[in-house]
Amino acid sequence: MIFAAILAGGVGSRMGGTDTPKQFLNLADKPVIIHTIEKFIINSKFDEIIVLSPKSFINHTQDLIKEYIGDVENIVVIEGGETRNDTLINALSYIRSNYEIDDDSIIVTHDSVRPFVTHRIINDNIDAAQKYGACDTVIPATDTIVESTDSRLISNIPLRDNFYQGQTPQSFKINKLFELILCLNDDETNILTDACKIFVLKGEDVHLVDGDITNIKVTYPYDLKLANTILKEK
Repeated sequence: MIFAAILAGGVGSRMGGTDTPKQFLNLADKPVIIHTIEKFIINSKFDEIIVLSPKSFINHTQDLIKEYIGDVENIVVIEGGETRNDTLINALSYIRSNYEIDDDSIIVTHDSVRPFVTHRIINDNIDAAQKYGACDTVIPATDTIVESTDSRLISNIPLRDNFYQGQTPQSFKINKLFELILCLNDDETNILTDACKIFVLKGEDVHLVDGDITNIKVTYPYDLKLANTILKEK
């Protein structure tokens, strides 16, 4: 079985000037999260699309889906967690409680505020997760990477050719992901930034999938302006 998890559990504190989480702000004529969900709805490979929302926005999210998309049988909105890892665990727990899955079942996790993910990227994630067990969507780093261990002085300038910028989706075989999460100690849990790091911490391979420069994450006010420009060009 193949599941999508649209991670919309954050409150978007970096957007500034608004109490509305960034995923619910309008991009052109509809909310960012709707643009994102639509990319997954048109892909017939998914058995279910799970949208993880802040608890206080669950009803709002359901209303938006009904208003802009309509009644779709394979979409469910559930509560996200306090952290990204908690939100992911909620998605996995929902799947394991409601479906009979096997070792080949996969989950495609995606930021709700990356509305320009392409059909090609999603399908490449599905293929890579099925073949390798775990994958991350990336683009090559274009700027020089500067490392500083004290936030004052440069400690290292690594070779840029070896570095990539992580995007989403990130996709995994569900049982393997759940197994690794249960093995995390407190120190490992505290340094998690995304699901792929779980595999890296445990010495598991993560395959790279080519992303796209337009697969941006709407985090700051400027990003929303850029997203509107990209949408007009598309």
